Amino acid sequence: MKATIDGAGRLVIPKQLRDRLGLVPGEVDVEADGADLRVRPAADDSLDEQDGWLLIPASGSSITDDDVQALRDADQR
Repeated sequence: MKATIDGAGRLVIPKQLRDRLGLVPGEVDVEADGADLRVRPAADDSLDEQDGWLLIPASGSSITDDDVQALRDADQR
């Protein structure tokens, strides 16, 4: 999937990909991984405890086995 970086350095992530990965407007974490960029929803630093277990807040999106396979296939290209 191709995208364009504008003159100000902004990258528009295609809607289909944003929806599949649960990316919403707001802050994201971006890091370099060799020649690649990794973009993740910004982590919420809050943790809750329930019945002696630490709970990590869900991102609100679900990823299916097909989504994981598509991401793996895209990584092999």
